[in-house]
Amino acid sequence: MKNNIGTVDRIIRLVIGFALLSGGLVLQSWWGLVGLIPILTAVVRLCPAYLPFGINTGSCSCACTNPGEKSCETPKK
Repeated sequence: MKNNIGTVDRIIRLVIGFALLSGGLVLQSWWGLVGLIPILTAVVRLCPAYLPFGINTGSCSCACTNPGEKSCETPKK
């Protein structure tokens, strides 16, 4: 599978995940384990919820070949 999580998205997921885990520990609640989901998706750099919608917050592989292009398709001449 291709990675679909960028650096900023990954950092946000880690912060939210650890905040949820910490909140669960402080409040002594099992709901804090929900924080493992954003942490896991940040570590593997893949969000299954993004797949059906084609969302990719990571860098495009064509950035070096087509600078300034909005899509990864090769331009038609």
